[in-house]
Amino acid sequence: MTSTLNESVTLQSDLADVLELSRDAQDLLFRSARTANTFTDEPVTDDQVAAIYDLVRWAPTAMNSQPMRVTVVRSPDGRERLLGHMAEGNRAKTAAAPLVAVLTADTDFHEHLPRTFPHFPGAKDAFADAEVRERTGRFNASLQVGYFILGVRAAGLSAGPMAGFDAAGLEQEFFAGTGQRVLAVVNIGHPGPDAWFPRNPRLELDDVVTAV
Repeated sequence: MTSTLNESVTLQSDLADVLELSRDAQDLLFRSARTANTFTDEPVTDDQVAAIYDLVRWAPTAMNSQPMRVTVVRSPDGRERLLGHMAEGNRAKTAAAPLVAVLTADTDFHEHLPRTFPHFPGAKDAFADAEVRERTGRFNASLQVGYFILGVRAAGLSAGPMAGFDAAGLEQEFFAGTGQRVLAVVNIGHPGPDAWFPRNPRLELDDVVTAV
């Protein structure tokens, strides 16, 4: 077929060959990757968590703001506190996952801008307004949530991201008195039996991409 973006480029039936990333890596991150609903009891190590973050921290955010924060829930007490705020349909799989990460947006991200965006001395002052910080922090941390999921997949693990929880309850439970706002809870581990729901259809190129 002919690309609607550039009529001079003819896309082959196997689009994998167009990409620089190897086919195996493409499959690992996208085509074969699935949202896991069950997990084995194989642990997720601190080294794996560190490697995931070391990869995803290089992905872009506006003004290098990097507002996403990751709270790793390992202890039985922490897991019990977390489960009390999860939607009923998410509790069992969250209880059984080897590791759970609570991803938040730090609305005080601007405090780090003198270090992370040093060539613009006024960067911190540009976010003096709390509403602007909240909006900017949530948007850019949401981008980072996507990067984080890909990082989990790059580690050879499966991610089960969820939005079914009481955000206000989680914020009071874990982040009271801070500027952190809960965006997602992600179960992490190796997929267990019957881990996948049936694969749902994806939109086609012509449904999504237009040229002007």
